[in-house]
Amino acid sequence: MPRARRVWKVVRWLLLLLFLLALVFFVVIVPWGVATITTTNRFHFPDPNDGKTPQDFGMTYQSVEFQSSDGIDLKGWWLPANGSSPGSAAGTIVYVHGQNRTRIEMLPMAQLGHSLGYNGLAFDLRHQGASGGHFSSVGYWERLDAEAAVRYALDQEHAARPVVLWGISLGAAASLMAAAETPEVAAVISDSTFLSFEDTARHHWRLFFPGWPSFPMLNETVGLIAWKAHFRPADFDLENAVRRINLRPILFIGVEGDRRMPPVIARTLYGIATSPDKMLLIVPGTRHGEGFTSGREEYQQAVREFLEKVKAIG
Repeated sequence: MPRARRVWKVVRWLLLLLFLLALVFFVVIVPWGVATITTTNRFHFPDPNDGKTPQDFGMTYQSVEFQSSDGIDLKGWWLPANGSSPGSAAGTIVYVHGQNRTRIEMLPMAQLGHSLGYNGLAFDLRHQGASGGHFSSVGYWERLDAEAAVRYALDQEHAARPVVLWGISLGAAASLMAAAETPEVAAVISDSTFLSFEDTARHHWRLFFPGWPSFPMLNETVGLIAWKAHFRPADFDLENAVRRINLRPILFIGVEGDRRMPPVIARTLYGIATSPDKMLLIVPGTRHGEGFTSGREEYQQAVREFLEKVKAIG
């Protein structure tokens, strides 16, 4: 009997140890790991156009460098409209790529803008590609990069107006927030953005950890990402940014089968926007951020119509 008690005591201690290890794993290691991957991991998703330059898409270009207002060195390509002086192009489009991507992602879009007579500026966001910076912030501080790109185009390249920001996913979030703070931005093409940082964090938690309890791990993850990236979650609100953009037109784009940023987000933001020239496009497809490929014809036509509206406004 004493031996049985000793065995049971050892078993209880082992079970307690396993419970404590599981608690540490789920409550500490998982949130810290997700936050670290999100903010400081410098991973690049393979792109079919990796290694190409604008020249491969029929565009002349020059490499440029500029700095964000908080001192981050940014590198990109200036894509002048063919056969025109800087001020006589149809306008200027600043292309803003997504998370774990680079300016390469935006080359097909830039080719369309170029064919329509627009100057272009494609660049690497902070902590991505060839640009500087020690962390990513899911779009919050990247808004300063988009603002810096607009300033560079206008001040250094004397770019033609209207200036349009065209972003995908994180780049769309950064573009909306930058436009809310930058009157020089005449319009935004927002492809596959989210409603707010906290909303997208909740959605992705349910998507990637189905069946896992959200409390306290989700709360810790949100807090750790915000702490590592130095922002307040309540300040990262795209619905509020759309309201602040006010009467300037926005083209909202979603992909029908996108599980990460479902089209209800584009529809919700479209309902909030106040411009009479706003537009909404939901294209077929299943992969996040690939609407330009999966619904190319509808996508390109919508962009053409939208840019015509923006030009007509002046």
